Amino acid sequence: MAAVRRSKWEWGIVICSFMVFLAGMIVILAVDPDQTVSRSERRRLAEKPELTRENVADKSFMDDTEKYLLDHFPFRDGLRRIKAYFAYDVLQQKENNDIYVVLDHAAKLEYPLNESSVKRFAVKMTGLWQQYFPEQDVWYAIVPDKNYFLAKQSGYPSIDYEHMIKLLSQELAANADFAYIDIISDLDIDDYYHTDTHWRQERILDVAHHLADAIGVGGSLNFSKGEDTGFTEHEIPDFYGVYYGQAALPMEPDTIMYLTDEMTETAVVWSLEENMLGGEDAGKVRLPDEAGAVLKPVYQLDKLDDGKSLDKYDVFVGGASSLQVIKSPDAVTDKRLVIFRDSYTSSLVPLLLGAYSEITLIDLRYIDSARIGEYVDFDGADILFLYNTAIVNHAEMLK
Repeated sequence: MAAVRRSKWEWGIVICSFMVFLAGMIVILAVDPDQTVSRSERRRLAEKPELTRENVADKSFMDDTEKYLLDHFPFRDGLRRIKAYFAYDVLQQKENNDIYVVLDHAAKLEYPLNESSVKRFAVKMTGLWQQYFPEQDVWYAIVPDKNYFLAKQSGYPSIDYEHMIKLLSQELAANADFAYIDIISDLDIDDYYHTDTHWRQERILDVAHHLADAIGVGGSLNFSKGEDTGFTEHEIPDFYGVYYGQAALPMEPDTIMYLTDEMTETAVVWSLEENMLGGEDAGKVRLPDEAGAVLKPVYQLDKLDDGKSLDKYDVFVGGASSLQVIKSPDAVTDKRLVIFRDSYTSSLVPLLLGAYSEITLIDLRYIDSARIGEYVDFDGADILFLYNTAIVNHAEMLK
């Protein structure tokens, strides 16, 4: 077939149209105020780099400029959505950015099973036991990610969860006596948000009671599945979870439901980051019982409007933190609980306040294991490891 030949006028129109489009994009980029965060992607956007002799010489100025332009390109969210539609509908891909959608639930592929990571996770648990609480009872439970309920059944690759739990149990049994609490059977896919990785607080009352019963404090909690819980429900609408932005597909937002009772109303949260001193006292920490310690409520609704938090899930005990202590003055016992945890625990722990006067949360993604002895008294406390399967499969993130 003969090649199509264009006249000079036609080429001129094409070139002029492209130049007009390019100029329009530059004008929009120049006049449109820079956004500091992407709510849909739940991350901070690159800032405009300052031109200096040093960053020109080491070529970092061009790299930073490229990141800035990509983050602030006009109609960026719309273009990301078009790309996602193209991947799903035209190319017939089953996932986009490792995110797939089944039964109106978005989930991120987690595959394959990393056995060396599971063993590393067991070594970390055993090391903490040996160092800090060798004479105490220790429990552990694993929270399944959404792939447990969606992936294999829908034709997506999935890790062998049964083998993961068995391997972890074998590794722990070789070194210490850890008691496993099987909460997986208490869960189904409807216990999780549609657009996010986390479970829904109002759906895990049975999980909380199962954990408390296994540890021996279940009688201190006044709720059970199918009965009057004594909690008051509150709604936070328009929750777009972490998978919403990553999938770049239109999905209905979730509603966060949080539960309050007299325990959650009177309890207070101390966090290490909020109580680190500066100036002449740099390096010192104001401890929970010291005068002037910064204490926050269990549900920190200011996170919704402070302009700093990118995740409404942070209302649960303030979100990610290396170390937190929750004081519950109305608890029916004076017992203490220490939880080595990830973000799933944030929405679970308010349900346990009736059974413990003090609950300490330790997130080893943000604090080194060797440092926690400076702040945490393990003597006499119940010890629980509570992690989701994605952490177990990527234990290298724990310090």
